[in-house]
Amino acid sequence: MQPLAERLRPKTLDDYIGQQHLVGPNAVLRKMIEGGRISSFILWGPPGVGKTTLAQIIANKLETPFYTLSAVTSGVKDVREVIERAKSNRFFSQASPILFIDEIHRFSKSQQDSLLGAVEHGTVTLIGATTENPSFEVIRPLLSRCQLYVLKSLEKEDLLALLDRALSTDVVLKERRVELKESTAMLRFSGGDARKLLNILELIVSSEPQDPVVITDRMVTERLQENPLAYDKEGEMHYDIVSALIKSIRGSDPDGAIYWLARMIEGGEDPKFIARRLVISASEDIGLANPNALLLANACFDTIAKIGWPEGRIPLAQTTIYLATSPKSNSAYKAINEALELVRETGNLPVPLHLRNAPTKLMKQLGYGEAYKYAHSYEGNFVVQQFLPDELKERRIWQPQANAAEQKLEESMQRLWGERFKPKKN
Repeated sequence: MQPLAERLRPKTLDDYIGQQHLVGPNAVLRKMIEGGRISSFILWGPPGVGKTTLAQIIANKLETPFYTLSAVTSGVKDVREVIERAKSNRFFSQASPILFIDEIHRFSKSQQDSLLGAVEHGTVTLIGATTENPSFEVIRPLLSRCQLYVLKSLEKEDLLALLDRALSTDVVLKERRVELKESTAMLRFSGGDARKLLNILELIVSSEPQDPVVITDRMVTERLQENPLAYDKEGEMHYDIVSALIKSIRGSDPDGAIYWLARMIEGGEDPKFIARRLVISASEDIGLANPNALLLANACFDTIAKIGWPEGRIPLAQTTIYLATSPKSNSAYKAINEALELVRETGNLPVPLHLRNAPTKLMKQLGYGEAYKYAHSYEGNFVVQQFLPDELKERRIWQPQANAAEQKLEESMQRLWGERFKPKKN
């Protein structure tokens, strides 16, 4: 018999739970679907939020051929074969066949390149699903030919509605006497993943041979601890473990960091996913306290792309320990966030005349660039002048933190700028 999650897979938009910003009344995807024509798009969101289900509902509604490829097992040859079949099944009165590619972020550049012509000419309508940011993983020419829709983790109300539907409508569960006395643990373990929630429910009920089955938080916790692999480790645990890795690095605990790295490796995590998080951590959490951290993390990312598993575990371990034991600073992270907020508050302030480019005679006559001082023409390659808009000329944004590297940078700025970079008195 099919798993509960498959038995309960919605067949229509009215049965679809969540994502009302996309499929609710008057939402963008619902309008396109009801209009009978959709353009290629990519669904980006965490596991178990309905990406595959939504694609199947669309194909059923449009009554068009539906082809599925998994980026894990398919190659360029498979892509081309599907495109040829789509061509032969295309009728002028019908919407283009839909090609659904799960985990499209795992497709190589050559595999993605093989899709371009078919998508551009309308041979197929591409629906891609990914848990990774498409900006990093999908080639720009393909991304430019697709709309991007972001799916959200399911809310508590959505998950409770799903549990109620399972208990009241599923042909197997209806034969049992099941009382959902407490749901907090189930919701917590599911992490907003509908498939995992239903897997947990099925596990709990099947582990109790006699009725009634009274589900409590304690029961759920005990059963899942007894069966640690019974629920999808690529869902909530995927994100919880990478969170633990980054927080261990941020907290300067190399033992914790290397443990969580090992958990990710043993769980079959994509090495590029890990390496990308290390690059972000090197900039966000170590930053200017040790600029070499970003260089090493970036080198690790490049190395992983070249060697893969199993040797890739070694540069990942080297980088993880280096980041965890490095001094920490988030001054660059805080500075760009403050600068962005400042821009949003103050709008498009004019560039001071002396900083403007003057490519035309008229601009020169208007004084563009006239009073600019070329730093290299002065002693020490520095001269005091204004670089912020007039309204913000006294504003400080970057605040150095208390580590050796940034203290040197602060001292250098004080020598150049004097009072402007003097520490504020409390």
